Amino acid sequence: MKAILIDDENGSRESLAKLLEKHCPQVEIISKANSMITGLTAIQQYEPDLVFLDIEMPNGSGFDLLGKIKEIDFDVVFITAYDQYAIRAIKFSAVDYLLKPVDPEELVLAVKRVEDKRGSKNTNNDKYKVLLSNMKSESKLKKVAIPDGDGLIFISLSDIIRCDSDGNYTYFILNNGKKIISARTLGEYEEMFEGEHFFRVHRSHLINLDHVKKYIKGEGGYAVLSDNSQVEVSRRKKNEFLEKLAGT
Repeated sequence: MKAILIDDENGSRESLAKLLEKHCPQVEIISKANSMITGLTAIQQYEPDLVFLDIEMPNGSGFDLLGKIKEIDFDVVFITAYDQYAIRAIKFSAVDYLLKPVDPEELVLAVKRVEDKRGSKNTNNDKYKVLLSNMKSESKLKKVAIPDGDGLIFISLSDIIRCDSDGNYTYFILNNGKKIISARTLGEYEEMFEGEHFFRVHRSHLINLDHVKKYIKGEGGYAVLSDNSQVEVSRRKKNEFLEKLAGT
């Protein structure tokens, strides 16, 4: 795979280059760039398969760079210091990232994920456009990418009524009656959706609070959702759930 490294810190670029040479011999570094402008020029000139892209750079971020490319036909692995909102937006869009300082094992796994996805249905442009859209939303994320057998399905959060657990899988129940399965656990989505008006009322159910029509009293009680389904509320979650509803 032909790769470009884009990072304004020379030490970070050279450290990553050495890690790639040592641990990922299948990656050929064809160019290095130190800014959004030089990075954009390198991408246009060399047409890479993979770009390692720093998020925070002077005179334009990694997101700004992607926003200037009409058709993103390469893979991106973001390199970033810890930024809670940016990382959540990246996870929502099913995009790879590595935290600084880069861990060699995490780097190998990220490159392997890129390799495994090559040759499948090309959803690169869509997922990066969703990422950029989520970043512009400032506080609330708008869409989530759900991996399926062929690529990714993009779902608006407002269309999700609830998520149901089925072992290591999660079912998304949508307001158009469709059901979509994801090979991720409900716990992963609970963590991902934190702060997005979702609440885990039961070990098997994560619900969109915007779709709650009614609460039926009981030991734990039941939430009646917009599709008229009734979802059990666990006894230990009841008080917190009612507090969340009162705050909506």
